[in-house]
Formats: sequence, C-alpha cells, structure tokens
Amino acid sequence: MQEVKKVITEVGTNEWQVVVFFLGDQSFAINVDKTREILRWPGCRVIPDSPGAMIGITSVRGEVLPLVDLRVFLNVGSKIEAEQSKVIIAEFNEVKLGFVVDAVERIYRINSEDLDSTLTGKYLGEWVLYVIKRDKRNVLLLDYEAIVQHISPRLSIANNWNPEELEALTSEIGNPADFRIIVAEDSPLIRAQIKDSLASGGFTNLVICSDGKEAYDRIAHGLDEGKGFDVLITDVEMPRLDGLALTRRLKENEATRDLPIIVFSSIMAQDIKVKAASVGAKYQIAKPEISRLVEYVVKVIKEAKAA
Repeated sequence: MQEVKKVITEVGTNEWQVVVFFLGDQSFAINVDKTREILRWPGCRVIPDSPGAMIGITSVRGEVLPLVDLRVFLNVGSKIEAEQSKVIIAEFNEVKLGFVVDAVERIYRINSEDLDSTLTGKYLGEWVLYVIKRDKRNVLLLDYEAIVQHISPRLSIANNWNPEELEALTSEIGNPADFRIIVAEDSPLIRAQIKDSLASGGFTNLVICSDGKEAYDRIAHGLDEGKGFDVLITDVEMPRLDGLALTRRLKENEATRDLPIIVFSSIMAQDIKVKAASVGAKYQIAKPEISRLVEYVVKVIKEAKAA
C-alpha cells in the first residue's frame, strides 16, 4: 500500500495536485484529492452481468470496493498482466472504488493554467477533459465523474420536484426566472445536470461557463453593462481559474464582493469546505447534492433580500 501524501497549497492560488499514472504508453492524471491510496494488485472477484469495465470487486481492509479497469473502458492496449498492475483507490461524489492502471508515477503540483482545453470535445473524445503539458509530454486528465456515471447510470443525479413542493419553496422570492445565475463547471455532463436541476426549479435565466476565467470575465462584463448576477455556482477543479481562486478574486473586488457564491465539488471533504469558506463562499456542497441546488439558490436569494 502506498498512502497518497498531499502537499498543502495556499488557498485560492490556482494550484492543485495530480497523481500521474500510465495506461499503455500514455500518461493520465487524477486529482490527488480524489485519491485515497495506491495498492498493488489486491485480487478480484468477478460479478456476473457487470459492465465490461467493471471487472469485479475486491476487499481492502474489510471494505468491499468495485474495480474499474480504465484500460478496458478506454480500450487501451496493455502488456501488463493484472497481477503486476496497480489500483488507485479513489473517492468522489460519495462513491469509493478502485481504478486499475498499469503503473503509477508520482504526484505533480500544477497550476490550473497548465490545463489545455483547446482540443476538448473535438479530438480528445468524450472522456478526456484536458491535456496537461508536463515534462515535454502530454498528460490526459479524464472526466472521472462521467466515466463512473456511464458505467453505473444509477449514480446519475435525479430531480424529483413536484409542483406543490416547488411553489412552497419559491413562494417567498417570486418568479425564479427573474434571477440571473452564472455557473462555472468544466465537465459537460455536470453542466447539463446543473442546468436540468435549476430548470426543474424554474431557474432558467442561466449563463453557463466552462471554467472560472470565463465566468469571471462574464461577471465583469455584466457589471459594465449594468446586468449583474444574483448567484454564482462554481466547481473547484477547473482550468485557467479554479473555483477557489475565482471566489477569492471576486471577494477581493469591491464591485463583486457581495455576490453570493455556492461552491460545489466531487471532493467536498472537510478541508475543501474550510478552504471554500475562507475565501468567502456562502455555501459549500458536494456534487451529489446538485439535485438540491434549487434549495440552496432560494436560500441565498432570500438571505440577500433580507440583508
């Protein structure tokens, strides 16, 4: 077993850490905050009728975990036998599982500006979010939330608002469509789920951004035109400007310091919540709570009205 040791980075500096690993000849990365430990091959028990990449289950110190072979999922050829492979134990979105990989290199400290999204959605396929330029090579950062939800659709986020609940919830703020909400999220899947969740509550006046820099520019541009926003909803991990750096920058600007901010992440551990609160985020929630975003948005709007 290899424990993942994290280096504490200053809050809101746009820096974070990734674990670099190999599938075949290609380097990939996963955020260190999603990673709990790295194991030698722990053995695997096959489960009947499981999806192809879900190769079975294993036990780690008495805890039963599913194993996802990323080589199978991404159709990457490998010469490494299962017994020589490594398993990255990951935890995010309240799900804990093992990713089977060829080998693990090390932890790198990177800046969000190191993430290149110019090929995203065009040539990288639907599972690769970014290219990290590192040591004269290209390291691919995957959309792990999308991969896991594709393998197990039951983990997708559902919205179950009925008209009576919705009317009771929003009755004190008026028409939800009157409020301008800006969202910063890099995953296309999660962007769609946020949009659906908010729309289910009547919040349809949305501006959706793919990273923190785009969101910051749209907020600044809106102020110039006299069209401010009522709420910002932002992810933490994003290129160019991550969610904590975005929040810090907005709170340090007199013109935007009063904008209510909801920070959410697939890795909303206690230390992330503390960091988000320290830079001025009103609420810190986990991505499985996206279905409750309407509640949080109504809450911050009511608080802003009462202030």
